[in-house]
Amino acid sequence: MNKTTRSLTLSALLTALTVITLYIASVLPSGRMAMVALSSIFVAAAIIESGIRAGIFVYAASALLGLLILPYIGFSLMYILLFGYYPVVKSLIERKAPMVLQWILKLCIFNAALTVAWFFLRELIFAFGEDPPGAALLYIGGSVVFVVFDYGFTKVIWLYINRISKYMKKGK
Repeated sequence: MNKTTRSLTLSALLTALTVITLYIASVLPSGRMAMVALSSIFVAAAIIESGIRAGIFVYAASALLGLLILPYIGFSLMYILLFGYYPVVKSLIERKAPMVLQWILKLCIFNAALTVAWFFLRELIFAFGEDPPGAALLYIGGSVVFVVFDYGFTKVIWLYINRISKYMKKGK
């Protein structure tokens, strides 16, 4: 199988797995946010196996399919606004920038995305569109949770590279 065919096939498979994971998030009674966060690992796998362009393709295709076929649009929006693009951003930032700059950039991007998500999802979360008391704490708490997520996501990527990717490369 040539490289282009392999990349396209793998990207389509990873897109399908992402949409399935997002669907599971929409029907589970609990752990929904974790499933949406987990769905971003398939974008990271596309980047590891086929490059940034494949990761962008998986993100864009799964975002579009999620909007079209998932029963609850809120999880698609969380994926689009918070989790889906993050492996691409993480990969680009961690290639060149020193560690301190990496964290500054990641936190700035997260807080910008949180702001956009807040405006899109606020009406879904709060019935009357009013901000709850202490909404500013959302940014502090969200940043702490984001740092934990990034650390865990890095470990999951490491696990993928060291345990799964080597089997993917054998098929080349």
